[in-house]
Amino acid sequence: MTTSPLVLGPMMRYVDETSASVWVETRSPARVTVHAGGRDWAARTFAVHGHHYALVELDGLEPGTVTPYTLDVDGSRAWPDPSSGFPPPAIATLKTGKPLRLAYGSCRTSVPHDESGNRTHGVDSLRAFALAMASGGELPWPDLVAFIGDQVYADMTSEQMQEFIRARRDPAEPPGEELKDYEEYAHLYYLAWSDPANRWLLSTLPSAMIFDDHDIRDDWNTSLSWKKKMEATSWWHGRIVAGLAAYWVYQHLGNLSPAERADDALWQQIVRHTGDDEIDVSPALDAFVDRADQEPETYRWSYCRDFGDTRLIVVDSRAARELTPDKRALVDQDEMAWLNDRLRGGFRHVLIATSLPFLLPMGLHYVESWDEAISEGAWGKLAAGAGEKLRQALDLEHWGAFQNSFRDMAALVTEVADGRRGPAPDTVTFLSGDVHYSFVSEVERSSGSRIVQAVSSPIRNPLPRLMRSFAAVMSYGLAAPVGVLVARSAKVPDPPFRWTGIKGPWFDNNLAFLEAAPEGLKLWWQTGVVDGGDHLHPRLERVADITVGPRSTVAP
Repeated sequence: MTTSPLVLGPMMRYVDETSASVWVETRSPARVTVHAGGRDWAARTFAVHGHHYALVELDGLEPGTVTPYTLDVDGSRAWPDPSSGFPPPAIATLKTGKPLRLAYGSCRTSVPHDESGNRTHGVDSLRAFALAMASGGELPWPDLVAFIGDQVYADMTSEQMQEFIRARRDPAEPPGEELKDYEEYAHLYYLAWSDPANRWLLSTLPSAMIFDDHDIRDDWNTSLSWKKKMEATSWWHGRIVAGLAAYWVYQHLGNLSPAERADDALWQQIVRHTGDDEIDVSPALDAFVDRADQEPETYRWSYCRDFGDTRLIVVDSRAARELTPDKRALVDQDEMAWLNDRLRGGFRHVLIATSLPFLLPMGLHYVESWDEAISEGAWGKLAAGAGEKLRQALDLEHWGAFQNSFRDMAALVTEVADGRRGPAPDTVTFLSGDVHYSFVSEVERSSGSRIVQAVSSPIRNPLPRLMRSFAAVMSYGLAAPVGVLVARSAKVPDPPFRWTGIKGPWFDNNLAFLEAAPEGLKLWWQTGVVDGGDHLHPRLERVADITVGPRSTVAP
């Protein structure tokens, strides 16, 4: 059997009305060519730590068209594989004025899709969706899938990843069975994206991504003490540089529009390289991400896209944090200024994708705000140490645990919803993940736009059943009365508005879908279900749905 020249991909990344970008990883230095609609576009690979990548930039496409494509590596056909049984891949450009249809989700582990993998991690909802789309049924294609955190787990590795680690180093040495360097990240992404069904899906469906903590490590940047503890180890510097470098290559580069790539100094170093040899950007990339980690204001991982009358803002809520105790912020001043410029009216829907839920159940929000207060000294030095331990043990690190940022964001979205930043939209909607259960919340308002949050988590990494009960109690039971009391005891002000759950929670693996329909913002969640023991061919089943219409309606 002939070995494919492709390691991963092709992946359809940024696509608009007239352009598209196709990402691949190849086995060796090569020239990669995409053929579509009688035209060709090509790019040389670039090297990072012994791996080879290309991003082929397609331009001059016709809006609103679906065009099959093929991909060659050094003149030989590499994609599609005619024996795969999947439909031909295609480039679907956006149609001007067409309402957005979006899929999104978070938290996806990379384990086999057999009975054992499904028993421990459940059915992969992304793969179930891929198989449904490949079957040629009536399901409409989304314009985009947004992966909003924990696309890979660098700290909680699978047996397959651990085998790779053990083959190259002693896991008894730090960092153990967690990832150490770029080579291990490259293998982790291979495990995440090499399944044939998912690979086919992502060769056609455009994707956008943003990291969360497990893409680097659990609790990443939860506090200054956490960061100092990590930086004191012998392995953290290598880990953060490798993690961010791999994120730039595998996830972030494809998020960028042609204009944004034109402003990206590292990408320009790649495209301006002349000659037949490939450029090795390893030293430049490592130096760049090292600086981005130490000086977050030097690079922006967040991005913003407009789809007709819908604006999508994707927020970095990890790397852009301010951890200085008296200035703690989930997003620093530069990032908040960037958000301030983009949170505007004049759209029918404003979507804010943030890996961490903005509107936790109110009891848990109060607990997080209390823990932040005591960790910063509201109850004295002894309690501060206990608060920090509690913060890391229970992952009390969402927007509620960064009260300055929560209040700034609440003020911005309220101004948008009240029409003080241009014509008020129908909805301002937060799209979130992280917590391993899904739910819908809404801010209590009597006028103006609806402010809603729709959480989709996990795609494939369910909470154990005992943890589900604990999460439900903490989020919706015990935390509510206790949270209010302890927050007030630490003199934490009440939130600027109240919110309630209007759907959920549910704990299934699922992928969420959103459509800007005439009747409102339609949302639904789908999961994979195994029938008759056929674990390799799960069917897609709807878990929940809701339509958020104009102020007079919220349909279940």
